[in-house]
Amino acid sequence: MAKIGVQAMMLKQQVAERGAYDVWKQLSEIGFSVVEVSQIELDDKNRDDIARAGDEFGMSVAAISAGMGETGGGGNDSLRESFDKIVSDCQTLGSSRVRIGMLPMPSLASKEALIAFAHDAGEMARRLADHGIILSYHNHHVEFARMDGQHILDLIRAEAPDLKFELDVHWIHRGGMDPVTVLKKYAGVVDLVHLKDYRIGLPPADAFEALAAGDRKVWAEHWGNLVQFAEVGQGNLDFAGVVEAGVDGGAEYLLIEQDQQYGRDIFDCLTDSREHLIKLGYADLL
Repeated sequence: MAKIGVQAMMLKQQVAERGAYDVWKQLSEIGFSVVEVSQIELDDKNRDDIARAGDEFGMSVAAISAGMGETGGGGNDSLRESFDKIVSDCQTLGSSRVRIGMLPMPSLASKEALIAFAHDAGEMARRLADHGIILSYHNHHVEFARMDGQHILDLIRAEAPDLKFELDVHWIHRGGMDPVTVLKKYAGVVDLVHLKDYRIGLPPADAFEALAAGDRKVWAEHWGNLVQFAEVGQGNLDFAGVVEAGVDGGAEYLLIEQDQQYGRDIFDCLTDSREHLIKLGYADLL
């Protein structure tokens, strides 16, 4: 059965201050039992803390994160440079999944560069498969730009058929696509889903002050940045449709994520997201 959990990227500061064990303990107390690890260095201490929390609180690791560049990006290890360590980390943490959070930016410079990335990622997927590990690629909005008439995500799929997808519904929507439609399109390919709502905020008070003062530049900056990352259920996305399409499409884990919290406590945000999913009828997935 698919499970709903938490993407830990948004908890990296708390981990740095308190340690992974204590953060995982608080997640368990809220009611979560699955965590995806990203932008948290898997050094000896963090790895041991996560493993200990897993044993004591029944917390499992949905996936760990890696990059394809020379340094991995975001504090994650690079599959090019640290392949053996990544495999070892998966084995230590009892996870059978690795996810690439973003392609290297130079891969967007041309179709040839993109195809080269896809081929490299596909090769890594095959190498990891030899160790019983699934590799997935996580999208943002840029994957719905077109190269020679094709969406970048479609090109990656065509050139890397051994690569699974981690589909992020906020970024799909920001890319101009319907999340449920995209999830259904990639049924059988989607292995992980990010549950992240899409909210339109209102301009803050200083934007109206700038407008009244005739400062159109400051007003325009605020006006062009009204899109927000929201708690599940606090934005405009259809999460009943998202969860159903994700589960029906074969996703094993659906991870709550909220890149920014706009002054709110992250654990309060996670609690609200969890409660909304329970109201939708998904308590059995938590």
